[in-house]
Amino acid sequence: MSLSMYQASVPVFVRLLGNLSAILEKAAADAEVRKIDPAVLINARLAPDMFPLNRQVQIAADAAKTCAALLAGIEVPSYPDTEASFPELQARIAKTIAFIQSVSVEQIDGSEDRAIVLKRRDKETRFQGQPYLLTYVLPNFYFHITTAYAILRHNGLQVGKKDFLGAF
Repeated sequence: MSLSMYQASVPVFVRLLGNLSAILEKAAADAEVRKIDPAVLINARLAPDMFPLNRQVQIAADAAKTCAALLAGIEVPSYPDTEASFPELQARIAKTIAFIQSVSVEQIDGSEDRAIVLKRRDKETRFQGQPYLLTYVLPNFYFHITTAYAILRHNGLQVGKKDFLGAF
């Protein structure tokens, strides 16, 4: 039995975004208990030249929705990057999950060789569907989810690997 493009993408995105949502929920509750302004956590970063928590969440969500749309050959929805609170980040995640769950198995399966063109600033990068998913999107997605987790952990949130991986 082989792993389909849908199986390697949508369920992975849904699970990890759901786990990220649960971590953010814990962070919001923890900030309240510890009497920390939530903006401190939302704007926290691991290093001065890294993006803050809210941007990590936005990029992870964008990676998932962009990938699902490009593999399906449909228009990528555009979400403005305006989230500045835990409820707004939760809404961004929920909106992203709803979109990627709306993409059907039939739209994504068979996209292994689909031409994918990414336009970034003054550069165009071309992929076929499978390498795009496996060598670009998934590592990038995991990087930003992991960085969001690490920012919160570094700032005292009591979470562990089971929070990152979720329940089995």
